[in-house]
Amino acid sequence: MVFAGTQNQELADGIVKHLGIELGNIKIRRFANGEIYVRYLESVRGADVFIVSSMCTPVNAALMELLIMIDAAKRASARSITAVISHYAYARQDKKSAAREPITAKLVADLITTAGADRVIAMDLHQGQIQGFFNLPVNHMTALPVIADYFESLNLPDLTIVSPDVGRVKAAKKFADMLGASLAIMHKGRPAHNVAEITHVIGDVSGRNCIVFDDMIDTAGSITEGSKALMNAGATSVHVAATHGIFSPPAYERIEGSPAAEVVVTNTLPVPEEKRGSKIRVLSVAPLFAHAIQNVFEDESVSELFDPDFQL
Repeated sequence: MVFAGTQNQELADGIVKHLGIELGNIKIRRFANGEIYVRYLESVRGADVFIVSSMCTPVNAALMELLIMIDAAKRASARSITAVISHYAYARQDKKSAAREPITAKLVADLITTAGADRVIAMDLHQGQIQGFFNLPVNHMTALPVIADYFESLNLPDLTIVSPDVGRVKAAKKFADMLGASLAIMHKGRPAHNVAEITHVIGDVSGRNCIVFDDMIDTAGSITEGSKALMNAGATSVHVAATHGIFSPPAYERIEGSPAAEVVVTNTLPVPEEKRGSKIRVLSVAPLFAHAIQNVFEDESVSELFDPDFQL
C-alpha cells in the first residue's frame, strides 16, 4: 500500500501509475495552531506500507508530517513501513565543520528510525555517508540514468561535464563516463551560507558544451556564478543539471538572468508549472521509485536499478 504526504502529489501520482495501483486513502489536516493530524482511512493491518515524502518548503512541517504518518502506520499494525524520501532535508549538515555545530542529518535519521520506519528509500543524498546514520536498510537511489538519457537525446557535441566543486567530482565523473564526456572542476568558496564564489576553472572548457552537474540547486547562486565563469573561459554553451530543484528565492530570477541555456532537474521536489519558465525542464523519477518499491515489496534486488544498461 502506497500513501503520500501533502508535498509532492505529482511524484506520488506518477509512482502509483507505474505500479498500476491507487494511492491509499489518508486524511491529513492542520489544526489552527499548525499541528498536524493524520488518520489512515483504510486498514493497513499486516500491510507493507510505503510512505512517499518530499521534504520541501516548509521543511520542518514536511518532516513532522512524515514522522506522524510513520507513527500512525505503526500504531495501526502495518507489517512493514518504508519511508520513500525523494528529498532528504538537513542533508547538508552531515558533519561538524566548526566547534559546537550539530550533525542534523544524523538527528533526522534518528527521528525517522524512532518513529518506526523499517526501511528508507532515498534519492541522491547530499553525501552517501548519510546511509550510515541509519541502523536500518537504506536503498540509495540516483537520478543519474534519467538525467543522462535526457542529455544523450540532445546529442551535444564536444561535451564536458563540470563539477561545481571538489566535493562533487566523484558523481560528476560517473556522469561524464555515462555520456562519454570529458571532466572539468570549478573551485568554489562559500564566504557565507547560500553565497558562492567561483575562483577558477580546472580543465579546458574552451569551445566545449558544458553541463554543470550538482545534486541540488537552492538559491541558484553557484550555478549562476559557475555559468558566468565557464562562458568567460570560452565555453560554447552551458547547461545545468541537478537532481533536486529546491529553488529558494531568488533562484528563479537568477536562472532567467544567467547565461545557462537550460536548467534540468527532477520532480523529487515540486516545481510549480508557472515557475518552470523558458529555461527550467523537469524530468520524472517516478519510474525509478516505482521499480524500487516493487522490488522491495517482492524481495528482489534493487541494485539492478544502478546498472547502466538497465531500461525502465
